Amino acid sequence: VLKAKQKTSWGGAVLSTQVDVLTGEKVATPSKLTWKLPTPFGCPFICVDKLEMDKGGKYKLETSTDKAYPGLKIECKSDLADINKTTVGCTYSGVKNLQVIMNHKLTKPQDFTGEATYTCPVAVCGVKFTSAVLSGGLPDFGVRFLKGPFFGSVTAKEKLAVYTAHCMYQATPEVKLAATYQHGGKGSGSGSLAISCKGLYKVKVSQDQTVCCSVKHSVTKGFTVLAGAKYGVAKGDLSYGLQLSVE
Repeated sequence: VLKAKQKTSWGGAVLSTQVDVLTGEKVATPSKLTWKLPTPFGCPFICVDKLEMDKGGKYKLETSTDKAYPGLKIECKSDLADINKTTVGCTYSGVKNLQVIMNHKLTKPQDFTGEATYTCPVAVCGVKFTSAVLSGGLPDFGVRFLKGPFFGSVTAKEKLAVYTAHCMYQATPEVKLAATYQHGGKGSGSGSLAISCKGLYKVKVSQDQTVCCSVKHSVTKGFTVLAGAKYGVAKGDLSYGLQLSVE
């Protein structure tokens, strides 16, 4: 994958390109073009966050505005093909330490999802729900803690039947250690351990005997190379990839 980003003088518009190489497919121009228009046609009330066309000729449009009401941000996403797939999202953060997010289909507002979070001095508590709560369904719950070099979180999902725990410890300014474990559900008993050095070198070992590693290298300012590999000890299978980014 080769990525490039170029800022233009047209109202701060940004053009991003992505070219897939060695895909194994017979594609003449395997490219993706993405525009960002902060003030489309000089209009300051709406922002086009993404106008994208991929190699298959499919489009994505994402727009947003925070001018409708203080503390309220409204977002709209569309594929420019089917209005029934258009989604609308609202984020309200007008109350201190509280954030509420609601999303629904433009043509089916009764089919919604939402979440609310409240921030305390050392913890963030949250609840996530869908329209199923109107018929007696249970929401998902979560809490995360941050104190010094320690971070931890616990979530309860699937009607309080699946619990997942995460923890992270920053051993030094350059080294981070992390672990995760799941109890309940199909993945009960699964977990992983990971280590990161300078945010550039990462290794993760999973309970299913899979080892993943990645290296990120900045060749020069604005030109970055990311290489990664995955090895399954049980089956002996190996996969790898390379990504180039130009900004």
